[in-house]
Amino acid sequence: MESRFSLIFSLLFLAVAISHANLSPEQYWSSVLPNTSMPKAIKDLLNSDLLEGKSTSVIVGKGGVNVNTGKGKAGGTSVNVGKGGVNVHAPKAKPGGGTSVNVGKGGVNVHTGHKGKPVYVGVKPGYNPFNYIYAAKETQLHDDPNTALFFLENKLRPGSKLTLHFPKPTSPATSTFLPREVAKTVPFSSQKLPQILDRFSVKPTSFSAQLIRNAVEECEAPGIAGEDKYCATSLESMVDFSTSRLGKEVVLVSTEVEKETGLQQFTVANLAKKSSPATTTAVVCHKLSYPYAVFYCHSTQHTRVYKVGLVGADGTKADAVAVCHTDTSAWNPKHLAFQVLKIKPGTVPVCHFLPQDHLVWVSKY
Repeated sequence: MESRFSLIFSLLFLAVAISHANLSPEQYWSSVLPNTSMPKAIKDLLNSDLLEGKSTSVIVGKGGVNVNTGKGKAGGTSVNVGKGGVNVHAPKAKPGGGTSVNVGKGGVNVHTGHKGKPVYVGVKPGYNPFNYIYAAKETQLHDDPNTALFFLENKLRPGSKLTLHFPKPTSPATSTFLPREVAKTVPFSSQKLPQILDRFSVKPTSFSAQLIRNAVEECEAPGIAGEDKYCATSLESMVDFSTSRLGKEVVLVSTEVEKETGLQQFTVANLAKKSSPATTTAVVCHKLSYPYAVFYCHSTQHTRVYKVGLVGADGTKADAVAVCHTDTSAWNPKHLAFQVLKIKPGTVPVCHFLPQDHLVWVSKY
């Protein structure tokens, strides 16, 4: 996938940062949140091999950049960056059929299994479906009523059935957190888009350029009324934003699935409310499609957070995070949720599950 070019730059930036950063991202987490365990969704985005000094080599020559992770497995992915841009060679995937709905990577990608162009929801060319200021476009609507991207809160009860797909998260090797001091040196604004594309050797007309442009514009767009939004370009900045809204006694929850699944019916086995009874405020952080790990975080009120145990038709178990918004009156009236659920803003709570590489911060008390 074209976005794998980020591996090179993440490794390069991290290698430079090791020598002069006062605290690593993990150390900063421990210093600010000593009583909060780091979830797997964050650990997966930290380049532990490089930080621990394991075998990873980055060779820069006239022919481009060669990255060797030291794993030595055949059939891997090679990434070469030269004057012509980014060239990615990867093993061919096995062909598959049927319908798949991928909730992640900045949106939902629906493949119908038929010949022709797939239907894209929120990724190409649209925006993050978890950004409630945008209206759904025609290309974002689909005809399958069983696809539960958004659902009503009354579905959260044992025995309820939902048709879902939990794809594998973005590979950690291709979307890694940069230390804050390094991230500060990398441009991140629409005014500097040409410099960003040049920095990552991305052609302006490519799909990767479109993803970068969408992410930057989304971060710069205003939020809805009552929403405090922030795009975190490092783990440290995410920690600072979230704790400034919730304090340091927090819990992080994320979706975990024992294996990647195709589209199938899941049954709700159990659920537990995770949001604090004393406050309805939560900070939800959605991972964006970008060369390195960037999260669109928003502090929202009138929110209930649940951890939901699910069992798939094939026996796959998932421990999924569901976020329910109890006040949607400020959302765009043409947002995807209202069109899918056939409801109006501000009438009933709207819920959605989170992909595996998204996060929710809630107060312990």
